[in-house]
Parts: sequence; structure tokens; C-alpha cells
Amino acid sequence: MTVPTVEAVPAYRPFAATAVRVRRLTPSFVRVTFGGVDLDEFASGGLDQRIKVLFPLPGRGLVDCPSGADWYGEWRSLPAERRNPIRTYTVRAARPAEREVDVDFVVHDGATGPAGAWALAARPGDEVVLIGPNARYAGDTGGIEWRPPADRAHLLVAGDETAVPAICAIAEALPADAVGQVFLEVPSADDVLPVRAPDGVGVTWLPRGALARGELLGAAVTGAALPPPAADDDEEAALLWDVSPDDVITASAERYVWLAGEAGVVTGLRRRLLADTGLDRAAVAFMGYWKEGRASV
Repeated sequence: MTVPTVEAVPAYRPFAATAVRVRRLTPSFVRVTFGGVDLDEFASGGLDQRIKVLFPLPGRGLVDCPSGADWYGEWRSLPAERRNPIRTYTVRAARPAEREVDVDFVVHDGATGPAGAWALAARPGDEVVLIGPNARYAGDTGGIEWRPPADRAHLLVAGDETAVPAICAIAEALPADAVGQVFLEVPSADDVLPVRAPDGVGVTWLPRGALARGELLGAAVTGAALPPPAADDDEEAALLWDVSPDDVITASAERYVWLAGEAGVVTGLRRRLLADTGLDRAAVAFMGYWKEGRASV
């Protein structure tokens, strides 16, 4: 007798989604609220939950988008010219009961890439495919890198604008007795967003203006993690000390550092923290959300 096989339930699966609301939050952020008939099965764990977004192809739309459990295999098997562009994003909020998912897109006027151009032009009714966590999957769907120690720890969370949605979601999910600092580097002062955090967690926005990407973020993170410079150190060293000595991560504290953003910036910061503070490698999580000069998927 032949026993029928049952296709394994995938941890991530495609969800057909339509923009139901589009809001320009700041010059650099557009929030798109997606709806879909089966988004009640979208199992976002909050925090820095990663998803993939597949965007329409000119002239073909989403007709070639994968729909099965092996969505990536389906996508890879297509001729390159028929593969819908894929980019990775963080869920800003999910409301399964309402069948809605919010995604905040980083944009700049004149963007020509498939994701930025789509977000700038997005209107209610526009369609994409979300590759997201599947509520039918029995295990841990994954896609979350925020893993602080179970015991009380001093938190240092930092990133550029591409990490702002994840960091805001993390900050808003922290327990009331959390202690630490959050640093967010954004293009301009107009990009500062409201974010809720416990009283013991300081949130500092760093509008870089004409400064080099990562300059302010690096100064803030190292200032929070390294001993203050001697009184006779030069001005560059003094720039690194940009927080109160009372806020510095002390050697005796349990610590957890979470860094995300441009790959070169965050890897450089992690390298310095490990070399100069004695932090355990497991205490410093880092994610290169994108790399200068290279398209990410």
C-alpha cells in the first residue's frame, strides 16, 4: 500500500500582501501597513524579526513569485530576468488578529533601487509577497537575533537607520526594570521618531548631517563601553566620551551589546569592543544589514 506523504510545514512561507495604509513618517522612513487574507498565520515574534519582501517586476508584476514551501528553491530556479527583487526587512509590528503587518522602509528621494523606489511610490492597493514566519510551524521559526542573557544585564543597543525599526521594536519590548543605552544614527534631525523605552534605558538619536556614516555611532558606542580618556588626551579621544561616566558599562556588570547596520561599521565596532573592553564574544551580537556598494537580499 502506498502511504501518501505530507509536505513538511515550513518555518517561513510566502504571504500575498497588499498595502492598505502608507505613511511617510520622516524624510527617511515610510511605513507601509500590509493586509492579507492569511496574515492571521503570520507568526512574528516581535523584536528584530526578519522577513523577506518580494517586489513586483516591471511588466510581470508578481506572476512568477514563489508560493510553495520551497520558496527559495522556486525563486532560484527561475531565469534571472524573471526573479522578483528580494530584500530583507524587520517587522515593525504585526497584528495577526487584524491580518496586518507594518514594515518601515528606509528611503531617500530619487531612489532607483527596486525596494526604495517601490516604497516611495507605494499606494494602497499595491501588492508584494512577504516571506515570513509561519504560525503553523511547531518549532522556533527563527529570524530573531536579540538574545540577551536571562539574568539582568546592562544593555547597549546601537545601529544606523536600517536598524531603527528593529531597535525601536526591541526597546518597546524591554522589561520595565531593563537598564542600558540605545543609540540610533539617522541622516537628519527630522528623522527622529517617537519610541517607548523603560525609564532605565536611555535613547539617544544621532543625526549625522554631513558627517561620515558611522562616525557618531562609533563615538557613542565606544564612549559608552570604554573608560573615559585622560584629561590630557586630544580632542578626538574626548569625542569618544560622549556619555556620562555613570552610564558606562563597568567591567563587573553582566553586559549584552547588540549592533546592526552597515557591515563595515558594525564589524569594526565589534572588533574594537572585543579588543578594548574584555567583553566575551558571545556578549556582542552584530548584524550587517547591508554593505556599502553592494545590493543586499
